[in-house]
Amino acid sequence: MKRVLACLCLSAVVCLSQPPKTRVDTVTDTIDGVKISDPYRWLEDQSSPETRAWVKAQMAYTQSVLAKVPQRERVRQIVSGLLKIDTMGMPFERNGTYFFRKRRATDQQAILYLRKGENGADTVLLDPNPLSPGHSTSVEVMDISNDGRLLAYGLRQGGQDESTVRFRNVDTRADLPDTLPSARYMSVAIKPDRSGVYYVTALAAGPRFYYHAMGTPTSRDRLIFGEQFGPSEIGQCNVSDNGRWLVCEVDYGSAADTVEIFAADLTAGGSLKPIITGINARFQPSVAGDRLFVQTNWNAPNGRILAIDLTHPARENWKEVVPERSYVLDSFSLSGGKLAVAWLENVHSRIEILSDSGKLIRQLQLPALGQASVPTGRWESDVAFYNFSSLNQPNTIYRYSMSSGSQSVWFQTKQPFDPSSIEVKQIWYNSKDGTRVPMFLAYHRGIKLDGSHPALLTGYGGFDISELPAANNTALAWLDLGGVFALANLRGGGEFGEKWHDAGKLDKKQNVFDDFIAAAEYLIKEGYTSKERLAITGRSNGGLLVGAALTQRPDLFRAVVCGFPLLDMLRYDRFKVAKFWVPEYGTAQNPKQFPFIYKYSPYQHVEKGTKYPAVLLVSGDFDTRVDPLHARKMAALLQASTASDRPVLLRYDTESGHSAGVPVDSQIGELGDELTFLAWQLGMA
Repeated sequence: MKRVLACLCLSAVVCLSQPPKTRVDTVTDTIDGVKISDPYRWLEDQSSPETRAWVKAQMAYTQSVLAKVPQRERVRQIVSGLLKIDTMGMPFERNGTYFFRKRRATDQQAILYLRKGENGADTVLLDPNPLSPGHSTSVEVMDISNDGRLLAYGLRQGGQDESTVRFRNVDTRADLPDTLPSARYMSVAIKPDRSGVYYVTALAAGPRFYYHAMGTPTSRDRLIFGEQFGPSEIGQCNVSDNGRWLVCEVDYGSAADTVEIFAADLTAGGSLKPIITGINARFQPSVAGDRLFVQTNWNAPNGRILAIDLTHPARENWKEVVPERSYVLDSFSLSGGKLAVAWLENVHSRIEILSDSGKLIRQLQLPALGQASVPTGRWESDVAFYNFSSLNQPNTIYRYSMSSGSQSVWFQTKQPFDPSSIEVKQIWYNSKDGTRVPMFLAYHRGIKLDGSHPALLTGYGGFDISELPAANNTALAWLDLGGVFALANLRGGGEFGEKWHDAGKLDKKQNVFDDFIAAAEYLIKEGYTSKERLAITGRSNGGLLVGAALTQRPDLFRAVVCGFPLLDMLRYDRFKVAKFWVPEYGTAQNPKQFPFIYKYSPYQHVEKGTKYPAVLLVSGDFDTRVDPLHARKMAALLQASTASDRPVLLRYDTESGHSAGVPVDSQIGELGDELTFLAWQLGMA
């Protein structure tokens, strides 16, 4: 009883402080005969002095509120303990040298290392930490030459998607004069003789494919392909290990519901020719020798693998090497002369090694219910690597022999938790229309299902992306605070193949929100939590998810964290790279699609006088993927509209953004503030 009273007193004290007033300047549009009012259109202008002053005031208000929460220091200690540890990325092997990114507990950014031989010493190849005062510059590997002597790497600022591409001589550690200027690069592929690189960049007009001869100015780079494609398409290219084939892929929309493949015989000086076109299906290519293997859902909603002889690529010559199964083909790789294949069987990983003709050689024995990556290496090398983790198992990277099946631990994350104390289980529940939907739950063993536990529910539900029960710092911190963590596998994802994805996009997007709401109702009904102790969180497309949930069912949740969200769906495709997402969501500019988008668009469904849950919106200036205008406008509208005494806060970072590359201290600050907000609102000690 004392804890409840203390929490109520704190809420009353904090609520004496009011959010900054936001000027209303309503703009009215008429779309398909419907008048749409937007009171905060002016907040779309990120660089205007008035918007900057508003952002500064909101940031000050949010920090003043969170600073008063007594749980804040404990939460930050938990989050810091989880993030300030040694971590390592998957290694790339080239000619006996291993390249990988590793971040020590004391580093802000991951450092790029190399190791000569499996047991050699780790040597720094590139350290981005000194490159900017706030450690906001990160490094990513774009490509490594076959002989391991030339590195193409990207430097990014904050969480921007744009990067500057540079080239480093691995032997001397010196950068070459060649530099590709800051842009959104979709791929960089080095020719085996290191004489040049092929790269794809996203321009406003669409993806464009270029060739850069090393040692020449970029102004002389040659456009080789792509003028026929528009801004909703995405491109990438790769050079085969034998150096013969340039293979280019064009995805129509972010979910790549339609993919076209083109190839050029570089040894013959040939131009790019269509290999796969005119088929409304997904194709994911990889080359071994002169064969193109493609994972596809063409005439196979759960996926299959075809082999195409690039010297005789006519469709009648295509061969099926891995047929469709009752469960989903998730990914594959060509390693050690074999196919490594990852399946999703009831939303957890199943890994198999097959011959290049599709015959089963062996199945990997995974340690628990979780997520495993497909073993990945080189076609001519026996060495491959894969990782495994679960909600109660730390991330572990294994070195794997494709020929013998022997393996050893290459690296294991050491996080401060006891796996045996955490139970992970999968349940199934009924959505609004009766569809059976799975959900993973994690909690400390021995809890009583009496409705008293704080619960955090999350999901995604879009773009054919599968959400598996992998290691998750948010989940681990939440469990440390005594909560129940829930991950719902909503329609719109790829957990059950293309039919599952199709059931949650375009005019069926409401199914995703219905699945999520039904998950919340299940947690309450089964005694895992109660309405007053239930929070939801989502990021990006997941931000749209929780935005729709809070506007459709404001009574169902106590608190909401809405990160880097899409919320004004009537205007989303006018900004940043959002035209990539039109095949998934549709566009309000299409009269046939406007009605179903308008029906759920969260920004248009905030109603004045409604008692909304506590809401923390999270975004930042450096989000160059989802425009932060969504978070700014929604914060203003909710603050002006809610009839509850629960806070609506905007956590806005002027130096970070949507994707990876944010310094560890900034990650701790962001996750710490999110969990502080939730712990405060749900009355967690």
